Amino acid sequence: MSYLQATEDLYKEAALTPDVGLCCTTNPIWELPGLKIPKIMQEMNYGCGSTVHARDLSNNPKMLYVGVGGGMELLQFSYFNRQKGGVVGVDVVDEMLQASRDNFKIAETENDWFKSEFVDLKKGDALNLPVEDNSIDVAAQNCLFNIFKEEDLKRAIEEMYRVLKPHGKLVMSDPTCEQEMNETLRNDDRLRALCLSGSLPIKQYVKALTDVGFGTIEIRARKPYRILDPKNYPTDELIYIESIEVAAIKDPMPEDGPCVFTGKAAIYFGDEDYFDDNKGHVLLRNQPLAVCDKTAGALGSLGRDDIFISESTFHYDGGGCC
Repeated sequence: MSYLQATEDLYKEAALTPDVGLCCTTNPIWELPGLKIPKIMQEMNYGCGSTVHARDLSNNPKMLYVGVGGGMELLQFSYFNRQKGGVVGVDVVDEMLQASRDNFKIAETENDWFKSEFVDLKKGDALNLPVEDNSIDVAAQNCLFNIFKEEDLKRAIEEMYRVLKPHGKLVMSDPTCEQEMNETLRNDDRLRALCLSGSLPIKQYVKALTDVGFGTIEIRARKPYRILDPKNYPTDELIYIESIEVAAIKDPMPEDGPCVFTGKAAIYFGDEDYFDDNKGHVLLRNQPLAVCDKTAGALGSLGRDDIFISESTFHYDGGGCC
């Protein structure tokens, strides 16, 4: 049995018999006026963070969500686009698609604004999306891509890139791990399906996105997720896993490489009102400016004693240098 088949079987079981906290921490439940998340959706909340960010969702964007789970994030996305087929949900597991359909009927009774027709559910594979080129404003996946092995991950990201419009966003949440995992962990199909042993270091995760062509990467959150300990897992050392929330933007790739925001900021504290590096970055005195890692390196290389560059906070909320 392949690891992909093991994953399908696991989530078939999770669709038929909801398993609270099956593989992941629970997502934030958005508190928005008039939005009520049915209990069954919360029980089938199999993500490791949130891909729903209000600042991505203005002006009725066309949205795609891959790996539908119990439909919670599809419902949340629909809140921002109340049009027939405004949100497309894709999943390879028939039982999960049916569970979402059933849950949407419950959501209709609890939310007077919601209609099931707002979500277009499609049977499909993340490696071959049933979606047209350049047709999506915001695409998302939550705790799915970490399951894929290297070649499949590359293919899945390429598919998301293909369907996004220029300047469209791919918003993701996935487990990551900075420690080396042994081959036993890496090759355990169930642990991979449980969103544990496929976790990548953040730099490798970001590189997978920029290698496909995403010109801007935003790391929006980084938080504790899981521990793999020698008592319960095939490892000689304790392994710490975090989850990150990332947005990859289909911007043109700059000649000098991608703009990757890891939560760094630059502060100018010199004698003038501002500092201009003549490369498009103006620092107002004593006003922090979020900068991408590339700009942080360039400013740091100037050797000035009146510019401070912070360490990465792994939290970026927009308004940066690029």
